[in-house]
Amino acid sequence: MRSELSRARQVIARAAARTETRLADLPGPEDRSPEQRAIAEAAGDAVRALRAVFMDRHGDAVYDELTDGRSRHLRVGELADAAAVAFPGLVPTTERLAVELGRPQAHKEGHEIDQGIFFSRVLRSPQAGPHLLDAMLLPTSRALTLLPQFIETGSVDLGSVRLERTGAVARLTMCRDDALNAEDNAQVDDMETAVDLALLDPAVEVGLLRGGEMTHPRYRGRRVFSAGINLKSLHSGDISLVDFLLRRELGYIHKLVRGILSDEETNWRARTVEKPWVAVVDSFAIGGGAQLLLAFDHVIAASDAYISLPAAQEGIIPGAANYRLTRSAGPRLARQVILEGRRIWASEPAARLVVDEVHDHAELDLAVERSVERLRGSAVLANRRMLNLAEEPPDEFRRYMAEFALQQALRLYSSDVIDKVGRFSAAAGTKDGRSG
Repeated sequence: MRSELSRARQVIARAAARTETRLADLPGPEDRSPEQRAIAEAAGDAVRALRAVFMDRHGDAVYDELTDGRSRHLRVGELADAAAVAFPGLVPTTERLAVELGRPQAHKEGHEIDQGIFFSRVLRSPQAGPHLLDAMLLPTSRALTLLPQFIETGSVDLGSVRLERTGAVARLTMCRDDALNAEDNAQVDDMETAVDLALLDPAVEVGLLRGGEMTHPRYRGRRVFSAGINLKSLHSGDISLVDFLLRRELGYIHKLVRGILSDEETNWRARTVEKPWVAVVDSFAIGGGAQLLLAFDHVIAASDAYISLPAAQEGIIPGAANYRLTRSAGPRLARQVILEGRRIWASEPAARLVVDEVHDHAELDLAVERSVERLRGSAVLANRRMLNLAEEPPDEFRRYMAEFALQQALRLYSSDVIDKVGRFSAAAGTKDGRSG
């Protein structure tokens, strides 16, 4: 097996090198003629088919080599970097991705598709996949560094997220006030750090997420939950598959559902440290904001708020919303929202499938305090754990994310998405502020 893997490694490296040489003989992606684009696509497809076969046959061996027989936990970014070094040509190197980072999405070669192939096979594996999910449930090094400060002071400003502990409640406030809390790579890092701190602090019993007051001209002085993905960042090529799309789903959002992985040697009662979470939607939750709500235990919305998942308009997959919304709201409503762009207003009956309470703005604060108090009940955690196990079994989530890793990578580089995000980005100041 070791010799077979060694030969296959060499085949991948040689095939990738030939493809790179062929692409280097062509103009950049933005300057290619239709014929040249067809040549590049055919060359890319051929080597990607080889990568897929390689991972289908050797995926577990590759993962075991990278993690020393699954004795080390590598996060998605670390795993991708390690694979690029140990298996040349399998996934893009850090240097190659850095060169492309500053380019508009339309000017990139699409190397992240190779990462999508890699992670789809890793997550699909019953051996490697669960180990990677565990790696992503570990607290981040940034959170561990900030934990003593947060425990002592009860507050930390992470940049796009402020975290304050009042009593037994960790209050996370998203404060990208200029962009209506539209997420990018940096905000994903801030959100995961904040979630980790709330879960790690023993004084915290309940987590609360709410949008802060905006300075955006259209919503100045009003609280906004989230406008979803930052489409300007996507157009400019600054939204990455690994550090944004995969880290977001497997990192802080999964931690909202499952908690952080605990030390099993000392905590034999449960594998994870988890806490109940409340979300408050003051104005709207669009795209990624709506995806977030599906991971919360209790959702409160203002009577004039709305929720939408404009995946069809943007051309990308709305994270795990296809999985979670179908389970919570049923297949018919999920298709209307995701495929047809239906907007759900908090005031309509269908909203009760995704929102627990609806109140006028003047009553929201009191409703929030009542909710966090209810979720401090002594049996809440045990029942929450069992509910999440029944609603979202880890293996089903893993299999969904395996397919998501590949399909979302393909979507990022599809011509319709590149065209759409360019038009969204140009339309700055639209009513929802989606262009950030």
